[in-house]
Amino acid sequence: MSNPERQTYVPDQLSAGSFPVMIDTAVIAVGQSLKRGAVLGQVKTSGEYVLCASAATDGSEAPRAILDQTTDTSQGAQVAPIRLTGEVLGSQLTLGVGLSLAQAKAALRDLCLFIR
Repeated sequence: MSNPERQTYVPDQLSAGSFPVMIDTAVIAVGQSLKRGAVLGQVKTSGEYVLCASAATDGSEAPRAILDQTTDTSQGAQVAPIRLTGEVLGSQLTLGVGLSLAQAKAALRDLCLFIR
């Protein structure tokens, strides 16, 4: 009888609680390589989502959603799942330049996205 090989499953720990998770799809703008958990802002003119950066002036400076799947748009814009509601771990989020965790937490709270 052979020895069984043991493996440990380590889940992706983005979720942080039992608040209902609402996921939708959105277009992620070209030229980005984003990990699951990226805090996204929406560009007003195109409706596409980009990594939220506080210095932006195109609407994407305001956090609107959290990316729910690692996405690479270096070859063109892609449709990807985004979280619209739920509880997430702050340690798993990717924040854009100038955006603090406290700012993201305050902005997303009104959208029923809670950062723990």
